[in-house]
Amino acid sequence: MKLSEISPRDGYRLFLRYDDGACGEVDLSGYAGRGVFAAWLQPGVFEQVTLAEAGHPQWPGEIDLCPDALYMLLTGKSPEAVFPTLRQLPVHA
Repeated sequence: MKLSEISPRDGYRLFLRYDDGACGEVDLSGYAGRGVFAAWLQPGVFEQVTLAEAGHPQWPGEIDLCPDALYMLLTGKSPEAVFPTLRQLPVHA
């Protein structure tokens, strides 16, 4: 899956559309004001989100988010469901 569309919504929410058909809004309000995401508290900054050429959401000031993590947040899928090879890797303790 690849992030194909992104647009900001009120309340630190993003509308996301992925090339596999998954789409909807994710709530990022829990990040606003924390660490690098403090920049979102400045008027208009959160709304400046763009889709980077590499396929991830980005904001001014080198702020970005992982599109895979957002996909799991949007769909509720586990990492193993999104990346089946994670189930197949041997564990050596």
